[in-house]
Amino acid sequence: MTKEIDNYKAFAEVNLSNARSENESYEDYRERLRRNEKILKLYNTVGRDVFKEMFPEGIEYKVFEKVEEDEKVIQEKVGEAK
Repeated sequence: MTKEIDNYKAFAEVNLSNARSENESYEDYRERLRRNEKILKLYNTVGRDVFKEMFPEGIEYKVFEKVEEDEKVIQEKVGEAK
């Protein structure tokens, strides 16, 4: 009987380091930390197997780009409604 080796790397494309890079602005650094916190919270909430189903190639920061655009549109609509 052979063991099946799972080479899934959920965080291969994500910088989880708490250290700020030399070429990283403070704003970019803070945003990366916020995104890392959201990623880890999701991973810990749903578990490895579900996370693997959601992100079979591993998670990337691109996941947040669409969400941020949608939030801006919602904020603009709320501002117009007032």
